[in-house]
Amino acid sequence: MKTIIALKRLLAAAILTAGLLISPASAKSAEAESLPIAIDPRIQEFTLENGWKFIVLPRHETPVVSFYTWADVGSAQEVKGITGIAHLLEHLAFKGTQNIGTTDYEKEQPALAKVDEAYQALQREKAKGPQANPDALQKLTEDFRVAQEEAGKYVVQNEFGTAVELFGGRGLNASTSTDRTDYFFSLPSNSAELWFMLESDRFYQPVFREFYKERDVVTEERLMRVESSPLSFALEEFLSAAFKAHPYGEPVIGHMSDLRSLTPEKVMNFFRTQYVPASMTSAIVGDITLERARELAKTYFERIPAAPKPPRTESIEPPQNVDKKLTFHLQSQPVYLVAYHKPAKMHPDGAVYDAISSILSEGRSCRLYRSLVRDRQIALTAAGFSGYPGEKYPNLFLFYAMPAPGHTNEELAKALQEEIDKLINEPVSEAELNGVKNRAEASLLRALESNQGWASALGQYQGMTGDWRNLFKELGRIRAVTAEDIQRVAAQTFKTTNRTEGYVETLPAGKE
Repeated sequence: MKTIIALKRLLAAAILTAGLLISPASAKSAEAESLPIAIDPRIQEFTLENGWKFIVLPRHETPVVSFYTWADVGSAQEVKGITGIAHLLEHLAFKGTQNIGTTDYEKEQPALAKVDEAYQALQREKAKGPQANPDALQKLTEDFRVAQEEAGKYVVQNEFGTAVELFGGRGLNASTSTDRTDYFFSLPSNSAELWFMLESDRFYQPVFREFYKERDVVTEERLMRVESSPLSFALEEFLSAAFKAHPYGEPVIGHMSDLRSLTPEKVMNFFRTQYVPASMTSAIVGDITLERARELAKTYFERIPAAPKPPRTESIEPPQNVDKKLTFHLQSQPVYLVAYHKPAKMHPDGAVYDAISSILSEGRSCRLYRSLVRDRQIALTAAGFSGYPGEKYPNLFLFYAMPAPGHTNEELAKALQEEIDKLINEPVSEAELNGVKNRAEASLLRALESNQGWASALGQYQGMTGDWRNLFKELGRIRAVTAEDIQRVAAQTFKTTNRTEGYVETLPAGKE
């Protein structure tokens, strides 16, 4: 049993790394997509003159305020050559500003400039290839090391996080996906002003100190999570094959060559273009009034200059119209993957896809677990999920399964197809539909028990759909789903010409 659990965790971790499945935080937000009550009248909003939007929900039950910032910037805003830049910026956002993370910025600034000069000189010599002078390379490498060491003398490590902890803050973190980058933590209400100061400062005057060291951290992350993980490698290739044109086919963590070519100048240009106030939403929930939130927001955030919101990603994924199949022979447990293209989250059928996902994969009574794992015992795990690797643009409905010992990926492919055929040919029962709707409501109530759950849900719905009020409409959309809707959508979507399959097979012993 321990081995089976370990295999399941390995598969889940690899899929998360490849960006194919929503993260635990996103999963919680997906559960919070419905609201069984009317719009809470306490929720208010305001937008600063520079375009930064704020959503405020006063909840005075406990002296805590939770903050969530949605940056409408993810890997889908990247192009070839700078993949991974949004994820790197997430790391750099904790390195500080002109006021935070430095002992003396006036002295640190020229030291940072010397680091960049030394790096560029080293790169120019390396670009000569075989004609590069070995002695010059050695000297330039040493110059670069010394310059970084000198700049490092002004660094106050993790001052951003330390400030949050000293004032009683909790849950400081951030994440990057295809659709967004988000930042969040909570503070005692008597320290709420600290968030306004810190959050505004890192988007007003960020300093990318220790840039090359942090870039190395990200490249090492890619080496460990993707290039040293056969299953993660396969999942990245699978996603690339599924998308021909749209940047959803690119890895959130970026390609290694792109990461190694990123410079402070490239990253700052991307930051200044993408992380503008018009692309930002902050949700504030807890022991604070609208008036106080507005006052502090104007004081700290209005200093950030306004700029036009960048356009949405323009690449449109063409209809697939061909059955794609990939086979990988790797030092990995066997896994079967199959994905189908589907519309974006706010499509009229979005709730139907959520209902299909729930019927197939939510709970121990779901169809895939009951059929493939419990009854037939041909799989260690099996599931199907909507919305991969993102939801803002047309995306994938992904199925995955891991064969039990003595069984094969081909068996799983056949069994999964049988379950898909049932969706198409047989109406789901009223009991199953009621289960979907009851689980949606229960999941929402659990997700909105905390201030942070509220802040995340409001911020994500504003950022993803353009209006936080859609959070309150989602349960109605799910309740309106019928058995006929499920059959219709399943027949439209789960076609062989709209399919990408991946067979991860164990490499035979002695083979490389």
